[in-house]
Amino acid sequence: MAKNNAADAAADQTLPEGTVYIGQSVKPEFIYLKLANRHGLVTGATGTGKTVTLQDLAEGFSSAGVPVFCADVKGDLSGIAAAGTPKKGFEARAKEIGFDLDYQAFPTIFWDLFGEQGVPIRATVSELGPLLLSRLMDLSEAQEGVLNIAFRIADDEGLLLLDLKDLRALLENLSNRGSEIKTSYGNVSKASIGAIQRSLLVLENQGAEHLFGEPALDIEDLMHVADDGRGYVSVLAADKLMQSPRLYATFLLFLMSELFEELPEVGDPEKPKLVFFFDEAHLLFDDAPKALLDKVEQVVRLIRSKGVGVYFVTQNPLDVPDTVSSQLGNRVQHALRAYTPREQKAVKAAASTFRPNPDFDTEEAITQLGVGEALVSTLDQKGQPSIVQRTLVRPPESRAGPLTPAERKAVIAESPVTAKYEKSVDRESAYEVLAERAEKRAPSVEAAKTNTKGKGAAEPEQPKKEEDDGPGMLDWIFGTNRGSKRLTSWQKVTRDFARDTVEQAGGIIGKSIGGASGGKVGRSLARGMMGNLLR
Repeated sequence: MAKNNAADAAADQTLPEGTVYIGQSVKPEFIYLKLANRHGLVTGATGTGKTVTLQDLAEGFSSAGVPVFCADVKGDLSGIAAAGTPKKGFEARAKEIGFDLDYQAFPTIFWDLFGEQGVPIRATVSELGPLLLSRLMDLSEAQEGVLNIAFRIADDEGLLLLDLKDLRALLENLSNRGSEIKTSYGNVSKASIGAIQRSLLVLENQGAEHLFGEPALDIEDLMHVADDGRGYVSVLAADKLMQSPRLYATFLLFLMSELFEELPEVGDPEKPKLVFFFDEAHLLFDDAPKALLDKVEQVVRLIRSKGVGVYFVTQNPLDVPDTVSSQLGNRVQHALRAYTPREQKAVKAAASTFRPNPDFDTEEAITQLGVGEALVSTLDQKGQPSIVQRTLVRPPESRAGPLTPAERKAVIAESPVTAKYEKSVDRESAYEVLAERAEKRAPSVEAAKTNTKGKGAAEPEQPKKEEDDGPGMLDWIFGTNRGSKRLTSWQKVTRDFARDTVEQAGGIIGKSIGGASGGKVGRSLARGMMGNLLR
């Protein structure tokens, strides 16, 4: 058992140069700095010591001059910015493994997407790209296709997509240009655009508008080294961010992707340029589409040559797909429960990833580990996994607990990046350009309408409305409506009688005048005298 032999082993063996100390088994357990970019995995059930192990590793890398990035999911990791204080349990463990506790604070930069508990951390819409945005908004394949078209048109037309209002303006513009762009880019349906706009609204309600904008994060600002040679520990405040798990996972994946794309190839350096801890890693893989999983696998496999080590932290080793898990060379396994079939499967899976130790049963040991105890296997100098060892993890030298708000505020004020990022910048981008285009186009559209009316065919002359001279004689006698097109039988008889009377009166007058024209004149005079009657 590691507990019984740890003190003797610590007295007999010293820690090699260029290593990060993890704890003590029958020998010191550590990670070689030159192999730290081969990635790692820290797993274990809640309350078994994963957070302390993460804190220990961050301290070790920082002391070696390696910058660290980690997310503070529960708020506990903020204590790395303050010196630890003696605790009975930690003191006893340190004595047992022969570790000299040197309580100290580590150089820390606090980041926060919401700008409340740290320096604001932002990215532009263009940097995030259509794939990650589609994942963030949970878009369908058709909607993702429309989003890809939108990004392509933005590139072709020189439109900067910096924040969400830029993307909204672009989508609205495309909705009005559907038939125009169809032949060049493909069909852009208003239904798909509407769905994307609704998803953007959901993002805004989750606070994602704080993420998008400028000044955007410069990856180099995650790799600061303090004057004393220790690497800065960048801590992302994630307790509020975790209320939107998809946003949390997408943003951390974005950071990994940016590191992969921006950093130059360095091969296998003597120590990493950055170590990236991805806590609650299962959120990255839950219901992720194949395209996204392929991207994660690619980044994990190739980012090693950029000098970056990625360490996933999660409860269950099954949370990480095999294609990614196979890339993780340094492993720390805390206790797992084995009550349900899934938990029993997880224990077997975890045990199978270790190089067996003939001194104990790995599967059984996983269920028997105490708090602060873990199974550890790291890469040896040849790059091969070491035999798994039951290990007591060293206590942290910084505070094992959160900072007070006043302490956090003081650390933020002294941060080397606060002045650079504290104020947002809103420069001219797609929103302003498209608004200006619409403003210029409005007068020309109105003029075109006017010209069309002037040059086109003459409008048909509308029939003149007859003047209303009041009720006719029949209306007065019979009380009928002049505007009615339908007459009663009695009204029809009366009308016909009146017409006959007029014709007869006209004939009499015509005869008195004489001649062929006399009849016409007589009838006209009669109709004129009885005009109201015949209306």
